Amino acid sequence: MSYDDNNIFAKILRGEIPCKKVHEDDFTLAFHDINPQAPVHVLVIPKGKYVSMADFSAKASEAEIAGFIRAVGKVARDLGLEEEGYRVLANIGANGGQEVPHLHVHICGGRKLGRMIHLA
Repeated sequence: MSYDDNNIFAKILRGEIPCKKVHEDDFTLAFHDINPQAPVHVLVIPKGKYVSMADFSAKASEAEIAGFIRAVGKVARDLGLEEEGYRVLANIGANGGQEVPHLHVHICGGRKLGRMIHLA
């Protein structure tokens, strides 16, 4: 899967499509999912043009990787999910259910999630 500059997350990063922002820093943007699958459902995306975790881990700088991981933890803490628990999920590729060709992770919480939830 190649990077598509017209994907919805690229448009959100360029400010062409609004989002309900939770966090933003030099490396990441986090915002509420428009189709939440849990009481708290936030997406965290790197600002760079990365399609997948493999792409990101191979091409991103150390600062981008550290910034992304730190942002995921900060967002979960800021949303009050640490004590009760939460799920971090990345859908990668067609078989993994990835719909947008821009790396993103879902942070879901706010209720007992069980073993797995389906994020279509």
